[in-house]
Amino acid sequence: MSETSFRCGTLAVIGRPNVGKSTLTNRLVGAKVSITSKKAQTTRHRIHGILTTDACQYIFVDTPGFQTAHRNALNRIMNRSVTQALADVDVVLFVIEAGRWGPGEKEILRLLPSDRKVLLVINKIDRLADKSRLLPFIDSVSREYDFAEIIPLSAEKGHGTAELLATAGKYLPESPPFFDADDITDRSERFLAAELLREKLFRNLGEELPYGLTVEIEKFEEEGALRRIYAAIVVDREGYKAIVIGKGGERLKRISSDARADMERLFGGKVWLETWVKVKGGWADDERALKSLGYE
Repeated sequence: MSETSFRCGTLAVIGRPNVGKSTLTNRLVGAKVSITSKKAQTTRHRIHGILTTDACQYIFVDTPGFQTAHRNALNRIMNRSVTQALADVDVVLFVIEAGRWGPGEKEILRLLPSDRKVLLVINKIDRLADKSRLLPFIDSVSREYDFAEIIPLSAEKGHGTAELLATAGKYLPESPPFFDADDITDRSERFLAAELLREKLFRNLGEELPYGLTVEIEKFEEEGALRRIYAAIVVDREGYKAIVIGKGGERLKRISSDARADMERLFGGKVWLETWVKVKGGWADDERALKSLGYE
């Protein structure tokens, strides 16, 4: 294949919270570059996942779920991240849940750029109890916008993802690759460590999870194949510390152990992880505090 016939470009993965954007990004990349949980607003940053094939290099931009209620500075920053991603990419993958189309989806339609190809990705088709509803649903949503393509799939099961890649690749510009063939993300290990720890907090705390919670990597050291990571779990109220730590510190130990195991798998080496909880009141509504914590 000649260099000029190779295609390379960016694809924004957008949609409402909990439609499976991060699961889809991880499935397409073939590695865990975006964190996932059943809780809304798990993704708070734009994550770049990279997949290189013989014909294309796909640079996926996994965005936060678009928030319809601007409750604080954090939500405003997440929404700004979505709109910036839409302005910067070559193709838009608008992810919705099979059988679900409402005011939130229509609000996102108003954000879609008129000069970009938009592919509608209908996710979670495996969870649709009545499969006969899928074709009428596709027909209905096709009338809402001039989508370049509509692809039903299951990101969790992997069904339909190969078709999505083949279809999306046609709309990428002819270009040499931007990244090396074995790159899977442009994010640093320091950033990924914070995200993996935050995922375990979301998964282990469940309904007890304080919304005003984030992770700050205070020190990241490499000693040969060993990584020493010092991570502060930031909460905005003193009372939340006990929730995160748990009785006798057992919950924090379990969270840290789970996070360390994922880090070792992703980084391909041993990880020594030290975690603690600190209080930073009002951080989620303080633009300066958010910037210091890595939110742009």
